Amino acid sequence: MIVARNIRSFRGEVDLVALDGQTLVFVEVKAWSVYSFESLSYGMNLQKQRRIIETAKYFLSVHREYNSMAVRFDVIFINPAATDDSKKIIHLRAAFTETL
Repeated sequence: MIVARNIRSFRGEVDLVALDGQTLVFVEVKAWSVYSFESLSYGMNLQKQRRIIETAKYFLSVHREYNSMAVRFDVIFINPAATDDSKKIIHLRAAFTETL
């Protein structure tokens, strides 16, 4: 279930916040034409991860009702040019971690 979209803070933004059971999931959505760990590290470098984490902390400070939940950071790659349907959307669960 999607809880929020396009969350912005002074440090960054998060595309989606969703509930997956008892886990609050912060999701970054990227349009990307190449799927590999190299592209993940390029598209989700440490600086981008930190911005998402800081925005997640901001979200949790405003929405305290979620503070007791586990947190996960996912990345969804979308390749609209892919001819193979299985490669149009790649969902990387727990793409990176942080203790909040």
